[in-house]
Amino acid sequence: MKETSRGKLYIRSLGCPKNRVDSEIIAGGFIQKGFTPCSEAADADIILINTCAFIGPAVEESIETILDAARLKANRPGLKLVVSGCMVERYGSELLKELPEVDLFVRSADLKETVALLEQNAVISGADTLGYLQGGADDRLLSTPPHRAYLKISEGCNNRCTYCLIPSLKGRLRSRKSVEIVGEAARLADKGVKEITLVGQDLTAFASDRKEKNGLKGLLKDILAGCDIPWIRLLYLYPDRLDDRLINLIAENPRILPYFDIPLQHSSDRILKRMNRNYRLADIESLLTKIRSRIPDAAIRTTLMAGFPGESGEDFQILRQFLDKWRLDHVGVFTYCDEEGSAAERLPDKVDQETMDERKEQLLTLQATISAENLENFIGSELEVLVEGVSRESDLLLEGRSRYQGPDIDGVVYINEGNCQAGDIVRVRIEESHTYDLVGGIIR
Repeated sequence: MKETSRGKLYIRSLGCPKNRVDSEIIAGGFIQKGFTPCSEAADADIILINTCAFIGPAVEESIETILDAARLKANRPGLKLVVSGCMVERYGSELLKELPEVDLFVRSADLKETVALLEQNAVISGADTLGYLQGGADDRLLSTPPHRAYLKISEGCNNRCTYCLIPSLKGRLRSRKSVEIVGEAARLADKGVKEITLVGQDLTAFASDRKEKNGLKGLLKDILAGCDIPWIRLLYLYPDRLDDRLINLIAENPRILPYFDIPLQHSSDRILKRMNRNYRLADIESLLTKIRSRIPDAAIRTTLMAGFPGESGEDFQILRQFLDKWRLDHVGVFTYCDEEGSAAERLPDKVDQETMDERKEQLLTLQATISAENLENFIGSELEVLVEGVSRESDLLLEGRSRYQGPDIDGVVYINEGNCQAGDIVRVRIEESHTYDLVGGIIR
């Protein structure tokens, strides 16, 4: 006899890919207990919102999403609303008074116990250990297309950047066991995954909490030997730990994509010092020179912050000149935001919002020009492309990504000729370029 579902579960995951992995773990736990996932909140018996609280706008988005679900709950007797993620870590029991519509708040250490906590009619989980280490691939319900997946290798962070709350939200660095990660990668390969993206607050610090010398380099070698996934992508490489040995490993192994996601934040020595970042402009330029010398076709992504406290017009010009000089491939820009409890909140000489917004717009405009010029260089070339499926822009096109484009954050390659399936890796001859995207046909 077919087993009856215990109810339908809808999960909304906000924030970064690390949060997405957590949501997949929660979903897997519900499925093991007999629940069925659904794609619409209106159809659900349980709505779970996995929140982000990294910066103020993320908190606002989380609250708005919760209130939207609460309005739905008001017309659905019996509907349960569960909230997890960074906002619970940041505000804890304060949320009980502010958001009485929520049935259960779950701290990170208790994510795998969410079903049990609901059954116990708990209101807020009691674990006081920040964060947790996820289980294997068999515990997850992948929310990505079946040909790609994120793989979290650590939790927490030991960096003490003055603007960041991650260490207080997620705790100190705790690295997963390499054998567990390699096993998960192998199981993902068995499921047909063609690309894994390793994520953590700081990949380059992997295993430093265990005093392991090889760290990320050793893990990558183990993954290469332990599975046949053709594309391995790395996100969040802290600049002062991205050394020659790691660069050489990437250069020598085509399965590790030549894609360097290095969150630099700024290029003014004075601002970097105020941010408590452990490098200066000369170190950044030396690192970029090494990468481009060793891997000439490497794609480099970064994030930059406009308007950090004390950022003068001169500091901003140093940042503009850096961006113009190095012509990076992908750049995200955000404005500084005072976060309660951060060291930067107490810094003097705050930059007004209008100036911050103007500086952000200047950087984005400059980067749009740089990106368009960089992509013109691909016209006439042939690129390996991982096909995502029918384009979101038009059902007359297919859409994929080259080795130089990260999932969910960068541009894409539109495929206007040829037949293939989602998950195929094909060769595409590039015929056109736009500000952030490429266009071409499959080579027969």
